Amino acid sequence: MLTPIDIENLTKYQQEVFKEVFASKEDFKELKQDIRGLQTSVDSYMKKTTTYHQESVVHKHTVKRVEDWVKQAAVKLGLDYNP
Repeated sequence: MLTPIDIENLTKYQQEVFKEVFASKEDFKELKQDIRGLQTSVDSYMKKTTTYHQESVVHKHTVKRVEDWVKQAAVKLGLDYNP
């Protein structure tokens, strides 16, 4: 027969074993914080990428306008312009 002390020791042992096997609320809190940190990093990177793309489009348009102006100036000045 098991004595009350044996039962208490067995219960404590089971609690220790299951604590390692099953995740606790604290484990999920840490995981949530990690996911939030990753999400913030991804959002920040996405914003930088979007801004870079928009600036690239504007820069490309500006270069095109300057090149068109140079072509027109070359024609008026009688110069040969080959880009």
